[in-house]
Amino acid sequence: MVTLTLRALAERVIRSDIATVANNKSALPGVAKMTTQTLSPARSRLNASYRNLTLWTLQGWIAMFFIAAGYAKLSEPMGNLIELMRWPALVAPNMVRGLGVAEILLAVLVLAPLASWKHGRPLLVMAASGLLALEVVMLGIHATGMDVGPAVTNLVLIAMTATVLWKRAREVR
Repeated sequence: MVTLTLRALAERVIRSDIATVANNKSALPGVAKMTTQTLSPARSRLNASYRNLTLWTLQGWIAMFFIAAGYAKLSEPMGNLIELMRWPALVAPNMVRGLGVAEILLAVLVLAPLASWKHGRPLLVMAASGLLALEVVMLGIHATGMDVGPAVTNLVLIAMTATVLWKRAREVR
């Protein structure tokens, strides 16, 4: 009995896979068959333009956030930083200042393709990778310290930076 049920199920799966590949009918009842659509060159360029605009907007937001955060770490007294964030009390002041320099440098490199796409794109990918690593580490620190606001901010930054890194790293060279 079980063997017959499994055999019938396997035959149905095979038939549905063949139907899907052949595109004669849908694998699922009540679902329309697959269709393919070729985009016109103009529509394809428009979609690429929208994607590029979205990525540059995300890159600008990432750069603004990290330039501001790095500047705050460099210019604010340690007392203010400890009051705003808990973690600077746990590390040396030079580490906080060094992190500020690193954030500013990586943020500027995220915008490097503005100067030269050929030379700036690898710098962008490297900077986005560095920022993503930094954001993941800081998410762990904020989560263990029960800092909900900074942890949520880091989640949003991780989503933005990962999107930029994924899409820009895949672009044709």
